[in-house]
Amino acid sequence: MRICIIGFGAAGLAAARHVTTKHDCIVFEQTDRLGGTWVYTEEIGEDKFGLPIHTSMYKSLRTNLPKEVMGYPDFPIPEQEKSYLTAKEILGFLEQYAKNFDLLKFVKFNHHVRCVTPSGDEWKVQVRDLENNEDKTYTFDAVMVCNGHYHTPLYPTIPGLETFPGEKMHSHDYREPSIFKDKKVIVVGAGPSGIDLSLEIASTASKVILSRHKNSDDIKNVFPKNVEMKFEISSINGNNIIFEDGSIEETDTLFYCTGYKYSFPFLTEECGVKVDDNCVQPLYKHLIHIEHPTLCLIGLPYYVCAFALFDLQVRYFLKIMEGEVKLPSREEMLNDTKQEMLKRKASGLKKKQFHMMGILQGDYYDELATLGNLPPLPPVMANLHNFASDRQLNDLKGFREDNYRIVDKKTFIKVN
Repeated sequence: MRICIIGFGAAGLAAARHVTTKHDCIVFEQTDRLGGTWVYTEEIGEDKFGLPIHTSMYKSLRTNLPKEVMGYPDFPIPEQEKSYLTAKEILGFLEQYAKNFDLLKFVKFNHHVRCVTPSGDEWKVQVRDLENNEDKTYTFDAVMVCNGHYHTPLYPTIPGLETFPGEKMHSHDYREPSIFKDKKVIVVGAGPSGIDLSLEIASTASKVILSRHKNSDDIKNVFPKNVEMKFEISSINGNNIIFEDGSIEETDTLFYCTGYKYSFPFLTEECGVKVDDNCVQPLYKHLIHIEHPTLCLIGLPYYVCAFALFDLQVRYFLKIMEGEVKLPSREEMLNDTKQEMLKRKASGLKKKQFHMMGILQGDYYDELATLGNLPPLPPVMANLHNFASDRQLNDLKGFREDNYRIVDKKTFIKVN
């Protein structure tokens, strides 16, 4: 088979590693290097070709998960004392992975995928060679979308936002804290990045207010004295930010840590992929296009052991492409997805959380492995991921000093 892989970050690397053992492939990467979101650049806005900067990496980032759950199943991150690594170290690991499996020869760097269109049993993929400013069209038997989901900012809708005269910025464009020196900043969103960045920018800002959902996880962290926590913003009137409790704060800057939206601008309307309230459909097992099963979207689930998940999804998809595993009927796949949506809704999750895993991740890994007749991921991966996530909620300042060791397939220990 001839397979198209879009993107050469951690998901695209996993795809290329497994596809190239049996099939032909081309990887199209928009930038000039591998790594996707793990590549740091001081650039924001658009690149030299007029395309949006893809990476959201900021200068000081260290992983919020231990390295023990961040490797690939057949290529773990090398053993070392510390568990929480820098972005530069993760990028170095991805470069080693590419070198180990000799993947660079399959990549066309500085190639921007413009259109993916179904054509009978094949796919037409129109690509622009950015360096030479040339458009080319390729034909493939299957397409694996590996463009990530931390690149297109999701902005909140707040009554009166248009009246705010101050600075507005999304974390996608954040690089280092000096830009907030002596400013009063309201951080909108208290997910992992909002919590992390509130702590970081408090080192230079005069005051930081972290605004969070009422129904979000209880944050037990002790923040610096110049960081205050409030619930959601109800409205804005000029510089006055009105919160749900009726309190009013004046501010210089609104800093959105409101996450990202799934975006596939290269998939034409004929592909039939819809993103509604950040729920991507119609997909079977968060992965395979039900109407066009030779198209898959790798890496949509979040709060997961990402690199291991990418690897598992890739191998499952290839088993289907190679005829070793048969998909259920279209009706059965649609019903399976519908039942999962209903189950999640009954447990209190919103539509926009359809791809969220967290405590559900172990079951998802097991399901893919069973369906694909693949070796399961060891349960210790999900166990340690969930434990480390709780540690982050409870000890923001100290959790990255934790060090772990995996004992066996089910057990880990915290060594300090």
